[in-house]
Amino acid sequence: MTPRKTRYSHYAMQIAAAALISICCFQPVSAAQTTDVAVDAEAAARDNWREVMTHNTELWEGCFQASYPSIVWEQVECKELHPRVHPVFHRPGEGQVTGNGHDYVAEAPGLISGTLGSFPTVTGVKSEKGVGVEAYGDGGILGPNEYSLQLNTNYTGTTSACDGHTDCVVWQQFIYATDYETKGKAAVFMQYWLIGWGDSDCPSGFASAGSGDCYGNSKYVSAPDVKPTSLGSLSLSGAAEAGSKDTVVFNDGTTAYTVSGSDTMLDISQVWKESEFNVVGDAGGSRADFNTPVSITVKVALTDGSSSAPTCVANGGTTGESNNLNLGKCSTASGSSPYIQFIESN
Repeated sequence: MTPRKTRYSHYAMQIAAAALISICCFQPVSAAQTTDVAVDAEAAARDNWREVMTHNTELWEGCFQASYPSIVWEQVECKELHPRVHPVFHRPGEGQVTGNGHDYVAEAPGLISGTLGSFPTVTGVKSEKGVGVEAYGDGGILGPNEYSLQLNTNYTGTTSACDGHTDCVVWQQFIYATDYETKGKAAVFMQYWLIGWGDSDCPSGFASAGSGDCYGNSKYVSAPDVKPTSLGSLSLSGAAEAGSKDTVVFNDGTTAYTVSGSDTMLDISQVWKESEFNVVGDAGGSRADFNTPVSITVKVALTDGSSSAPTCVANGGTTGESNNLNLGKCSTASGSSPYIQFIESN
């Protein structure tokens, strides 16, 4: 345990050093400028901490929490998940608002091992309300401040989890969902899908979602219900390591929450080639309706062993949930953390 904590302390020193460098690089000439520099340095330090916590997942399976500026994960209670609502996924031909298939995804040149979703710029958000969608029976967790952050893989590949079932494909979601299990608390968890499993009973650990599909949940870690007015401080990441574990990390800007489970649930690491990230309705095919006008920049950064820019794939989304925003143009960037970025607004 001691070497792990020493390594984490080194990361913490890097965060503090980044803040000090930011301050020292300026020569303030007034009290107002001094305040501005301090605010900028603090923001840079928090961004750096969030990035560190995204990749700081060398832990055993379980649930953990860390508070800024510490990068030492503290083990917390893992809880069993019993969804209040029926989950859904996108079926082709449904929906035109953002989400429910009508969304950009980041396609990697190779296999993806991790993805970080964030909202670099958010303007105008004053309220949000989860509303039902007729096509899905008006299901979901509905009402003010009800939404989810979802990071979803493609469902175009099959693995041994399909156990030879014809037409079966695997799909995995990394999720932060308000009021999902307990009123007043959010849940951070992973949801596993065997789509096209067929008529036979779902395997152990999975329940029937109807139409021959099966789904299961990881355990979850409890997190605060963050109001959507704070969307710009939130991030969600997912990682999958072949032969090891899959991990989801939710960060609200001051505290990070993570839960991990065995990659053998789906072996998603073998077929993960695309990532979708967005803010959408809270399960059941629901829609997150924002006030007008709102503009949200969505960034989807990949870890795929390459520095090449990913491809923006239009209409590639896989979740059945949506929001009431319109998609703008999508851009890409290469580098150590290649990404796609787009604006959605109303």
